[in-house]
Amino acid sequence: MAGQSKQKNKLLVIKQLLEQKTDENHALTVQDIIGELASRRISCERKTVYDDIATLQDFGMDIVVSKKGHSNAYYLASRQFQTEELFILSDAVASSKFLTRKKSSELISKLQDLTSNYIAPKLSREVFVNSRVKAFNESIYYNINSIHEAIKSGQKITFRYYYYDLEKRKKLRHGGFVYKVSPKYLAWEEDKYYLICYCEKHEDIARYRIDRMERVSIIDEKAVSLTPETEAIAKAQLSVYSMYGGEEKSVSIEFDQSLVDAVIDRFGTRVNSRITEDGKFRISVDVQISPPFWGWLFQFGDKAKIVAPKDIVAQAQHEISKIAKLYTNSDSTEGK
Repeated sequence: MAGQSKQKNKLLVIKQLLEQKTDENHALTVQDIIGELASRRISCERKTVYDDIATLQDFGMDIVVSKKGHSNAYYLASRQFQTEELFILSDAVASSKFLTRKKSSELISKLQDLTSNYIAPKLSREVFVNSRVKAFNESIYYNINSIHEAIKSGQKITFRYYYYDLEKRKKLRHGGFVYKVSPKYLAWEEDKYYLICYCEKHEDIARYRIDRMERVSIIDEKAVSLTPETEAIAKAQLSVYSMYGGEEKSVSIEFDQSLVDAVIDRFGTRVNSRITEDGKFRISVDVQISPPFWGWLFQFGDKAKIVAPKDIVAQAQHEISKIAKLYTNSDSTEGK
């Protein structure tokens, strides 16, 4: 019976051999395939191999006939993902900060199953993993799935939220308080996943980092329906600039021409812009006036400047003066 069972698996084994052991640079002859089958205690004749390959071709597998010495050889020419696509996916998984090292390795291992044994090892490129801070929350992968499910089914979720203290110890907020929220949106921004939801504790729209959530559970309670006004607030929270509750303002910002790429990365190609008389360029854009916005703007130093409206110019001056005071008022002997 065991021998008959192995014979029934023969077609699947040949399919697996072509997927794992062949590509454009590596092909298997009929004799190679017979040898591989024999090592698995599956007997097979040449004609049967020809018939099985024809069956797999009829099934839709792109099996190409090539030459290996004087013999015909076969390889799988195309797959669901091209090699270049797998490299992009593996690099994205490896460099993602919201995934832990363990989860990144698990996902890359699954991507390796989608290509040949010759390409698979090349997908384990650690360049990005070793040079970036990775997440520590191993459950984030499952948290995201639970939140997606709750949003789709219109149910509430509960979770606990934590932070790190000065000793780098994990501390639960509010003594382990269990948050109950109605999840609405997920946002992936600046390599972090955020949940935008209606929070019962705050009785308002709130935004939480998913890698800081634990014990996420879907509960048997219908999610709160949002009014048009609160829905607009929730959608505004999709931007990291909104998470601090800053007021949205239309501002004009002047940039050095060397910052064109940075501005397009932030606001897109449709941003309204014009060249100034002194060779710089000026944009008009609506932004949330919040700490993330100031952080983004001030990173460019003297190559970026808000020019209007006057109240936002004054606010920029105030933010800069606060930073300057940290240094002008410090002890001049400190650090010597």
